[in-house]
Amino acid sequence: MKRRVFLGLAAVGALAGCGGFGDSRANPRNWFGRSQSRSRNAQAAEQDTNPLIPRQQESGLFDRRRKEKPYEGTLVDEVTDLVVEPATGGAILRVRGRASQQEIYDVRLVPDAEDGKPVGGVLGYELRAVHPLDAPNRPRDVQAAVFVSDKILREVREIRVRGVQNERVSSR
Repeated sequence: MKRRVFLGLAAVGALAGCGGFGDSRANPRNWFGRSQSRSRNAQAAEQDTNPLIPRQQESGLFDRRRKEKPYEGTLVDEVTDLVVEPATGGAILRVRGRASQQEIYDVRLVPDAEDGKPVGGVLGYELRAVHPLDAPNRPRDVQAAVFVSDKILREVREIRVRGVQNERVSSR
């Protein structure tokens, strides 16, 4: 009887000591904190591109692959929320934004790098949507998400999502 009581108290004491795991860096739910908003000017978006790197690979004479139309989306006005949710094998980046027009469609998170890998520890995305020319100018909330694998997240210390007026940043 004494042995059972002692083992029970030892087990309860060991479990009580595990309570600090929720605040530790080893817990995947604590890897990225709340996102923060930073102001951004429109000229910075054009300065981030390198004019010496070609945008697309030229196709050859005998290239018969189906050519996809280029994505015609433009930046959404404001990024209002960025949430990094842990998932099996990685994380889901869920982004909300506010567009200036009502009838926008095809909202996407477009990576800054062509291969979708972080540059200098920063994983960057742009929140883009296709804006029709004759849509009424009333704000509309939009939402997009993308899955990022653990392999890519190992190299990441900051996630940045840009819009026209601001960018949201979530860092480790």
